Amino acid sequence: MTDTIMIPAADGPKKSSLLVQDARTRKRNAAETRFRIYGMAAIGVGLLFLVFLFTSILRSGLPAFTQTVVEIEFTLTQEQFDTAETKMLKTGEYQNIFVSALTEQLDASGLKVDFDNKAIERIVGKPGGTIRSFFLENPDRIGTPASFELAASSRVDGYLNGRVTRDTLVDSRFLMATDLDLVDALEDAGIIKGAFNWNFVTGKDSGVDNPGGAGLGASVIGSFFMMLVVLFLSLPIGVAASIYLEEFAPKNRWTDLIEVNISNLAAVPSIVFGILGLAVFIQFAGFPQSAPLVGGLVLTLMTLPTIIISTRASLAAVPPSIRDAALGVGASKMQSVFHHVLPLAMPGILTGTIIGLAQALGETAPLLLIGMVGFVAREYPETFVGGFTDANSAMPAQIYTWASRADPGFYEKAWGGIIILLLFLITMNAIAVLLRRRFERRW
Repeated sequence: MTDTIMIPAADGPKKSSLLVQDARTRKRNAAETRFRIYGMAAIGVGLLFLVFLFTSILRSGLPAFTQTVVEIEFTLTQEQFDTAETKMLKTGEYQNIFVSALTEQLDASGLKVDFDNKAIERIVGKPGGTIRSFFLENPDRIGTPASFELAASSRVDGYLNGRVTRDTLVDSRFLMATDLDLVDALEDAGIIKGAFNWNFVTGKDSGVDNPGGAGLGASVIGSFFMMLVVLFLSLPIGVAASIYLEEFAPKNRWTDLIEVNISNLAAVPSIVFGILGLAVFIQFAGFPQSAPLVGGLVLTLMTLPTIIISTRASLAAVPPSIRDAALGVGASKMQSVFHHVLPLAMPGILTGTIIGLAQALGETAPLLLIGMVGFVAREYPETFVGGFTDANSAMPAQIYTWASRADPGFYEKAWGGIIILLLFLITMNAIAVLLRRRFERRW
């Protein structure tokens, strides 16, 4: 009987369980966790910057929507009215009546302040003209209490808002340090106070010396007429060009060249379109300078590439089976496009159009080159046609003009204009979202 030598069997591969993570799986999961953390951190930083931006805009711009006013009530007797109307300087006499009434109200509040007509003019301008116009238009108010709300100057407004202090104030024809004693007394008596500044929303540019009376209303009208021109030109032209290039045009070197140039035009700086509009529409065609019609034509050229690109993308997103099914049941090429493809692409087309309009609404450089600067927006257009042809400005141009002026009061107006412009842009983008949801179809 021979001895048998037992040889131990070699160890086989270790079996791993699906319930236990190995080193490689743990490494992959750790990398995925880190990537998620990086993504959440990036979103957090973006939101932080967004909050900081909106906080800065609101903090700097909200004071533009409030205005410091001097509210005073007094009774003008018939004798005072007749006496004032016999004077050579009628408004000066009414201003004297205003000063007397203001002095009586301060005395009634137990406040003694020495001031003269010049101090009143530096605080509220010349109220005599306003008072005289009121009683001439309302003679039945003579002998009865009448209340007047007069806008204070921008420097007085800045003093009450903390923008101007006694230490930083330099005596000038606009405001003197001694006038601040009168302002403090008026505030203690409740005569001077803050109110919502409707003139900022509905008013017009008031020149370089009166930031308190500056308004954005005329520029809003100018932007409205420009957007009408852009909408009624860019939408049909852009959609028609997109349908032809995407559905009907043959694929050759010429259409490739056109597509490349459209993509390049979308990246051209906006100021180039302003130079083009100045040379073609004003100098060559002779259109009126600073007119919303010219501004709309320039912005149409700038917006067309965006609309064409977005419309072509929407048309290309429609499945080819839709076209094949329409052609299979006997529809012509045009019928398949206009009856089936175009309705399905409509949400994307409308979204691209409104985004293009929103981009055009915020452009400044091309408008400055054709003369639509802020100071030309002094009056509202008298007729609907005049809204297109009369000289006017636009919101971004008006904001740029205010930001370039030296008076700090215009700085607040510029930030307030940015708030209104952002409201318009947010509204337009909200409309784009609603239209997309309204016309969106599933297939």
